[in-house]
Amino acid sequence: MPDTKLEDLLRQLAPLVLGAVVRRYGHFDTAEDATQEALLAAATQWPREGIPDSPRGWLITVASRRLTDLLRSEQARQRREDTVFGWTLPDQRVAPPADSPPAESDDTLILLFLCCHPALSVASQIALTLRAVGGLTTAEIARAFLVPEATMTRRISRAKQQVSASGAVFRMPAGPDRAGRLAAVLHVLYLIFNEGYAATSGPRLQRGELTGEAIRLVRLAHRLLPDDGEVAGLLALMLLTDARRAARTGPLGELIPMGEQDRGRWDADLIAEGVALITRALPRGPVGPYQLQAAIAAIHDEAPTAEATDWPQITALYELLMQVLDNPVVALNHAVAVAMTRGPRAGLDLLRDLEADQRIAADHRLQAVRAHLLEMAGDDAAARDAFLAAATRAANLPQQRYLHAQAARLTKAD
Repeated sequence: MPDTKLEDLLRQLAPLVLGAVVRRYGHFDTAEDATQEALLAAATQWPREGIPDSPRGWLITVASRRLTDLLRSEQARQRREDTVFGWTLPDQRVAPPADSPPAESDDTLILLFLCCHPALSVASQIALTLRAVGGLTTAEIARAFLVPEATMTRRISRAKQQVSASGAVFRMPAGPDRAGRLAAVLHVLYLIFNEGYAATSGPRLQRGELTGEAIRLVRLAHRLLPDDGEVAGLLALMLLTDARRAARTGPLGELIPMGEQDRGRWDADLIAEGVALITRALPRGPVGPYQLQAAIAAIHDEAPTAEATDWPQITALYELLMQVLDNPVVALNHAVAVAMTRGPRAGLDLLRDLEADQRIAADHRLQAVRAHLLEMAGDDAAARDAFLAAATRAANLPQQRYLHAQAARLTKAD
């Protein structure tokens, strides 16, 4: 089997194996270490010996053995009666086999909830989700977020310890707690996608490994919760947004804004899938923020040209979104839609209100939007200054270059 196919198989099996081991034995932090060692053993042995008839069962067996070794080592080190009782060895437990299917829910979904436990910070939730459910190595996650591997190792280790210390039980949350935890899961996956699609810093505009992983995990959540409108909405939003990825950068990696993109390079299959998802989800029940954002993305993607975009409808959708989501980026996008519908001065008036919002006042996007609207209004000098101000605040190199280029263009025009 080619390395890429083996890697894909192991990545698919990783959350299933970890979920089974945690469900059977507990000890999330130790089980995750044992599962990673089993995956490493498979990556080493399977290319030589062939894939076993039951790869999941093979991995669970190896992980269980390694878990036993780790817990025995811990028992030998601690030597305290209460600790020994708490770390009962797997072969001393009475419970269903680890490779038996769960009775009521999918282990992977429970694992997603566990990785997004409220005891963890958002940064830790993201790291643990990518490691435990996404199957990415610590080095891969560290590279994606531009931090040293040692830093990410510590973050993931602390996250696993916090989950274990919280006393969390490996089962599906019930009632209101389940809705809250699902919201946390979707938020984490949304943040992973956004960081991949518009990197906050570094030399690349986008990181396909993160967008791809976010889409894969939301597809998984949608398969497990097919009737949840917000899960479908988030998947549709990601597909409709990612459909433009190939057209967002030029041959040298430079940023190309949506209005100037070659729409022939947009992925028609992703657009069709995203539109179908949101079309089915919207009439089924209460409409949440991911569904509204997906509806906005669908209007953009279905417009044959930038000039043909239905800005009045987008404006109306943003106004609905602002009623359910207190987010300054949504308000910023609403200002753009208003400017495209009612003129740049109307949009600039809305930007003045955002200047007092500390959540976005120092963000380069506020100055970048101001620059574009000032240019639309014919004030090139003020637009140039705003582009330069935005460039000084941007941490992503392609964004910086784009903003400097816009300022230079206006300087030449003078």
